[in-house]
Amino acid sequence: MSDDMTIQLDGEEYVLRPEGDGLQVGRRMGGDVTWLDTVAGSLLPAPAREALERGDTSDEALLRAVRGVAQAEVERGG
Repeated sequence: MSDDMTIQLDGEEYVLRPEGDGLQVGRRMGGDVTWLDTVAGSLLPAPAREALERGDTSDEALLRAVRGVAQAEVERGG
């Protein structure tokens, strides 16, 4: 994955960006992106990593991983 990818999830738009060995996850609001977290690639399930490599933003494993990052942000109070 070399460029940002956009995922539609639960009525929200999320942006995925490679960050070293990890993945930055952000939420697009209007024209701005609020970065939620950077997840170590080793913490992502293999199917989610494979979906990222393919650029498959509709893959269920990837959607679950992004949903988990979003939920963690809510639980932290973000």
